[in-house]
Amino acid sequence: MRKKRILLVEDDPNFGIVLKDYLSLSNYLVTLAKDGVEGLIVFKNNDFDLCILDVMMPRKDGFTLAQDIRKSNKEIPIVFLTAKTMKEDILRGYQVGADDYLNKPFDSEVLLHKINAMMLRKVKENDAEEELFEFKIGGFHLNSKLRQLSYEKEEPIKLSPKENKLLKLLSIYKNDLMPRELALTKIWRDDNYFTSRSMDVYIAKLRKYLKKDPKVEIINIHGEGFRLLIKG
Repeated sequence: MRKKRILLVEDDPNFGIVLKDYLSLSNYLVTLAKDGVEGLIVFKNNDFDLCILDVMMPRKDGFTLAQDIRKSNKEIPIVFLTAKTMKEDILRGYQVGADDYLNKPFDSEVLLHKINAMMLRKVKENDAEEELFEFKIGGFHLNSKLRQLSYEKEEPIKLSPKENKLLKLLSIYKNDLMPRELALTKIWRDDNYFTSRSMDVYIAKLRKYLKKDPKVEIINIHGEGFRLLIKG
């Protein structure tokens, strides 16, 4: 089995080299880029399994780099490293597609544990053939294998991985309560303030897609979760 490849973008050369060596000793192939501009060039010219991005960098910051990466690859796991602990920064990180967030200084073993878990989950997702993947939601049709949501005879739209997983879970619990904790654990893998706020952003996106059908509504059950309600 080939070694998994990691793109590490870090402008502190000493810290970058130490982290690269540590992850290399843990059997990963690590490419180190010194800033966001170089990171994007390296990303476009190679195949990676995971990206670790510093937030504060010259020329192109980590958030902007993540947005650029997401334009060409919506599924690759992205981990942010930052010295910032502001709530707004952490929320922004999740909004631009972060899978995880570590504040500096951090324990390298914790980062390694998170990377291993993400890689293992990716393998399981790729290997597993999901039995249930087509759903009728009022006038909508969801194909969760293709991540396509279509309304009546209109062209289907392509959902992001998290949008797709969240709508699929809501569809499985159609007209019933989808517990908030369940979605956060299954999709975000953590139930905390920041992941909860991130899920609210995705719920808002799904509501926007579904508003074409007045019979379809996502209802917030305060403190408990959400219901995908199909009227009539």
